Amino acid sequence: MPVVFNHLGHCVTDLERSRRFYEELLEFEFLREINPPDEGSSKLLRLNNPMGMTAVYLKRDGFILELLHFSGEGAKALPVRERAMNEPGLTHISVSCDIDDICARIGDYGGEVLDDTNIGVGVFVRDPDGQLIELLTMAYRDNLEPGH
Repeated sequence: MPVVFNHLGHCVTDLERSRRFYEELLEFEFLREINPPDEGSSKLLRLNNPMGMTAVYLKRDGFILELLHFSGEGAKALPVRERAMNEPGLTHISVSCDIDDICARIGDYGGEVLDDTNIGVGVFVRDPDGQLIELLTMAYRDNLEPGH
């Protein structure tokens, strides 16, 4: 049986703000929203009830991003903490885009540009919950294709 990519989960503190950031600014497409029952989900996620989980699935170029929001007292989001790039685990999401355009508008969507990382062809930004996103030029993406 083959193994195929399913999705990447991202916990957010304000679902509407995060949807606006990813859908309007980074042009992800809304796929669906679910509110699974606490029973079963809490066991799978190792969280306490009540969880009050909402999961919103967004799509961009075949990549599925799951925004997870918890409203229940048993699963309130922990405070955001900065992670170092060399800390084991997932470090960032990367998109190719018009860097200047996105950086000029990111503050309107609750994000932050990390100016000290700007090397011209790439820069890091944070989404409203502090998730690192690497913005790269389209030329960088084009070079990932076979034959370049």
